[in-house]
Amino acid sequence: MQSKFIVLAVAALVSGPVLAQTNVTLYGVVDAGYFYSKGNLNSGTSGGGNAVFSGIQSGTLIPSHLGFRGTEALGNGLKAVFALEYQLEIATNTGIGNTATPLNARQQFVGLLSDNLGTVALGRQYAPGYAASRRNDPLANSPIGSKSILNASAGNTITPTSLARWNNSVTYTSPNWSGFTGTAIYSFGESEPVDGSGYSNRLSTTDNSRFGLGGNYANGPLNIDLVYQTRLNVVPTRLAAEPPPAGTSSLWGKDINEAYIGVSYDFKVVKVFGSYQQQNDKNAANLDNSVWTIGATVPVLAASKIHLNYGRLNWDQGPALDQNSNTATIAWTTELSKRTILYAGYAWIQNDKRSSAAQSIAIPSGIGARGETNNSITAGLAHMF
Repeated sequence: MQSKFIVLAVAALVSGPVLAQTNVTLYGVVDAGYFYSKGNLNSGTSGGGNAVFSGIQSGTLIPSHLGFRGTEALGNGLKAVFALEYQLEIATNTGIGNTATPLNARQQFVGLLSDNLGTVALGRQYAPGYAASRRNDPLANSPIGSKSILNASAGNTITPTSLARWNNSVTYTSPNWSGFTGTAIYSFGESEPVDGSGYSNRLSTTDNSRFGLGGNYANGPLNIDLVYQTRLNVVPTRLAAEPPPAGTSSLWGKDINEAYIGVSYDFKVVKVFGSYQQQNDKNAANLDNSVWTIGATVPVLAASKIHLNYGRLNWDQGPALDQNSNTATIAWTTELSKRTILYAGYAWIQNDKRSSAAQSIAIPSGIGARGETNNSITAGLAHMF
């Protein structure tokens, strides 16, 4: 018995300093609300587009997620950092509650942080456009916000949605220099492409790789973001048993470039937001488009806000897809505490008959359609921990 006590005492002495140097935080958001969405076909449009959705959805204001982040001081201003963050769908038996359905990783990385030199990290990480989009939008990354709806429809990576999360990436974030912070990311392709002549028995680090740069200036009420992101040598990965016909490889292998500028200014009585972005797709798909948004947040009463948002997606693909999608959102939020928010919102989406099928990303696919005007309402509760 005495020897067991000595072993336990030594173990406590050894493990104590390690635990004292490690700081791990559990955090997340639990959000659920009622969502109703109905589409009506515009005049002169045929086909589907009158679908209705009604039900409880997870994350209709803030996407529900669970995360762990931590730091360990290594000395001389250097720290080891990590984050593990996963999406939750609390309205259904998916994620942690159902072992048959794996968790979807939002981000997961490990890195080194220097007070003087910045941070380098490796893993699945956010491209610069994610934070920039959130900072310059009155609804941040809400699924009912114009920026989330339009960029998800357009397939842009400068967005506050999941398309801004890049696998196999290395990032650098600079220190804050008098209000300016720079970010850079490179995502290795690590894909096995089809080249039109048969299977490729190699992994390519250049095909389907990605690169991004971002600059943020935040000083008092003013915030400005500039972002450039590119997808390099975009090719389809080998998914089928047979390669595509010879000669079709010329339809891909080119870059998709994106650029963004966003600004916000807080006048205290109202905070205003604006952004503009373009995508230039040099491949045969030619998903050229531009997105612009404006909005405002107005404080009312003691702990409530009104959020106003309008956005437009302009396609530039010739006669096949050259019209627009327009969105507008009005939402009300009330902080019941520092961590609990009660909310309600209305989103309007109008798709031209030769535009994309834009829809709120909070509901299942198939509700939004080309040539449809969609009306959605939601009300729910979000708790942050």
